Amino acid sequence: MTPMVKVSGLTKRYKGLTAVDGISFEIPRGAVFGLLGPNGAGKSTTVSMLSGLIRPDAGEISIEGLDLWRRPLQAKAAMGIVPQEIALYPSLTARENLKFWGRLYRLGGRELSRRVEEVLDLVGLRERANEPLEKYSGGMKRRINIAAGLLHNPRLLILDEPTVGVDPQSRRAILETIKELNRQGLTVLYTSHYMEEVEELCSLVTIMDRGRIIASGRVEELLQLVMDTEVINLEMARPLENGALLEGVPGVKGVLVEENRARVMVEESRKNLAPVIEAVTAGGISVLSVVVEKPSLEAVFLHLTGRGLRDGG
Repeated sequence: MTPMVKVSGLTKRYKGLTAVDGISFEIPRGAVFGLLGPNGAGKSTTVSMLSGLIRPDAGEISIEGLDLWRRPLQAKAAMGIVPQEIALYPSLTARENLKFWGRLYRLGGRELSRRVEEVLDLVGLRERANEPLEKYSGGMKRRINIAAGLLHNPRLLILDEPTVGVDPQSRRAILETIKELNRQGLTVLYTSHYMEEVEELCSLVTIMDRGRIIASGRVEELLQLVMDTEVINLEMARPLENGALLEGVPGVKGVLVEENRARVMVEESRKNLAPVIEAVTAGGISVLSVVVEKPSLEAVFLHLTGRGLRDGG
């Protein structure tokens, strides 16, 4: 079966900086495909090329077998785009915003009214639909942003960091909406640097770093890379200046320091927890709390790069 999306050798450069460096991947129909990586990894540039907003310097993109640049109208008709920035008019109501965007999709009359009500129900905001967007919370605006991308019944929904800066309740509502859409058969491309969201939603994951793909596969396959490791989360009384204090401890495979917190990737935490704490306290720093996590996609990233998913440096 022809994949929903096929990307081959995709490359984009800006003034000598390679933002996306020859990446290739496929998204099967009906999948929730996670594109994961820190800020600056090249995720948003990739999404902009997939959306047809910017032209790649090299490589090919096909949507349902249609070349995006040779047959743009037909390829784009299959896609719904939910950008990272809110693409709505604050002085208009939610319903007015959706009707405006629906007309741009060439919807009208009863069909437009029906679709507006359907997507309002889907994102759980029909009761607030006659209020101007300027009165909405950030999370509610993002839910209407998603609704706008669904008006024309796309077969592929591209979501670029849809939960950035939203409250926990709205985040949960967004994640549940995406799950329901996928149950209805929609293919989803989901970009994020929140690994817990990608683990919850996605059947397939591609991890990017510095413009390149560093790992790709099913979540369980990627976790196999770190199945013999755990992550020790330390909260300390004051910041650890760097991770060098811990990197020499036997069993430690990686360290991520964030102010007064450290994430230490170790083999056999039962055996190596005590030496990690001893190394920190020997440096004159008190440990306030310790939490041990099972392997996660963030541990995979730390294993592959030595950096955290939220660290864009």
